[in-house]
Amino acid sequence: MKIKCYDCGKESLETTYGNPCECGGLLEIVHDFSEADADKLKYVFQRRLSERMSTYASGVWRYKELIYPELAEEHIVTKREGNTGLYGSELIRQWLGIRTLWLKAQSENPSGSFKDNGMTVAISHGRSLGYKRFTCTSTGNTSSSLAMYAALAGCESVVLVPSEQVSANKVLQTMAYGAKVIEFDGTYDDGIRFYEQFGVELGLYICNSMNPFRIEGQKSIVFEIAQSLNWELPDWILIPGGALSNVTALGKGLLDLHSLGLIDRIPRVALIQAEGASPFHEMMIHGRRELIPVNRPSTIASAMNIGHPPSWRKAREFLKEHKGVTCSVTDEEIMEAKVLIDRSGIGCEPASASTLAGLRKLMAGGTISKDESAVCILTGNLLKDTDVLRKHHFGGGPGQADPHRVAIARLSLETVMSRL
Repeated sequence: MKIKCYDCGKESLETTYGNPCECGGLLEIVHDFSEADADKLKYVFQRRLSERMSTYASGVWRYKELIYPELAEEHIVTKREGNTGLYGSELIRQWLGIRTLWLKAQSENPSGSFKDNGMTVAISHGRSLGYKRFTCTSTGNTSSSLAMYAALAGCESVVLVPSEQVSANKVLQTMAYGAKVIEFDGTYDDGIRFYEQFGVELGLYICNSMNPFRIEGQKSIVFEIAQSLNWELPDWILIPGGALSNVTALGKGLLDLHSLGLIDRIPRVALIQAEGASPFHEMMIHGRRELIPVNRPSTIASAMNIGHPPSWRKAREFLKEHKGVTCSVTDEEIMEAKVLIDRSGIGCEPASASTLAGLRKLMAGGTISKDESAVCILTGNLLKDTDVLRKHHFGGGPGQADPHRVAIARLSLETVMSRL
C-alpha cells in the first residue's frame, strides 16, 4: 500500500494523511492487487457473511484485503457497520416506470449514515498511529459518526460545526457520544481551511473526506452492492453529492472491482446535487475546467450544504472517463421523492432522497431509459433531520403534502372511534 497525491503523483508518509499534498492535491491509497485471485476473494467474502461476532462481521472489514490489508486486527474499531439493506419498492418503481430499481439504505448504519463505512477505517488507522484525539468539521453526519467511533475506541473527539443550516438532531447525537462540539460562524468550507492550517499543530487526527483512509472504507458500499447482486451491477448508480467523497470513493471501488475481474463492466454513475448547493453540477454542465464555489450554499438537504467540495477534481475525472453525468434537483423535488421513500417503509433524510429525485429527472430528460436498471444510494436515516419532517407534515415545508397524511388534532376517544 502506498499513499500518493492524486494530482502530482508524489508519495507521502503515512502520517501526512489528513491534509492535501504540498501541491494542493488530495492524497489517495494505491494498492497492488496484481497477485489477487478473484475467485478466492469471492469465496472469502461469501464465507464471511456467516460471521456474527468477529471483525469480519462488518460489511466494511469483510473486504479487508481490498481496503487495508496491512492493518493489524488489534487496531480495528468496528460496530459491524455496513451490511445495509438493498431494497426494491414496487410503489417507487411504478412511480418512475423503470424496469429495475434498488435502494441501498446506508441509513441503517450504526450512527445512521454512510459515514460509518469510511469512519471505521479512519479511526482504526489513527488508532494504529497512537492518536487519542480525533476531529472533523461537519454538517452533521460526519461528526456523529466520528464521535461514535472515537467513544468506542476510548478516545476524545472534537468537532467544528457551522452555526447555520445544520440539523440539530445530528449535533445532539454528536454530543451524546461525548464529543466536544465547537459551533463557529462560517461554512463547512471555512472549517476545512482551518484544519488544513492548524490540524497537525493541534495534534489532532483529521477525519474529513480529505482523509484517504475514509475513502477506502467508503468503497465498501459498492462492494456490498456487487456481492448482494451476485457481482452483476446495474446500469446506473445514483449518488448524492456534497463534499463529493462518495462519488470518488464508489468510483475507486468500481475500478478496483473491475481491475480484479470481480465485475465485467463499470456501471454509469449519476451525481446528484441540490440546486442551492450545486457548484459541481454547474461546472460540469457549462464545461468549465475550474469549480466556482458557492459562498452561502442553501438547501433543505442540510448534508449537502457544501459550497466548495474538496473532492471535485477526482469526481470530475471519474465521471468524464466513465460516461458519468450530473444533475441538480430542487428542494421541492427532493421532498416529493422523500415522501415516497418514507411511504415505502424505508425512510431517509432529505439529502438521500436527492438520488431518487435525480433519477426521475434524468429519466424525464431521456438520459436514463425505463428499460435500464438503477441503484439509488440513500445516505442518511429518516430521523437525522426531524425539523424537515415537522415542517412537512405539520405545514410550512417545501414540496407537495403527503396524500396519505391525516391531519392531527386533539379529539376525545369517542370521536376517535367514530373516525376509525
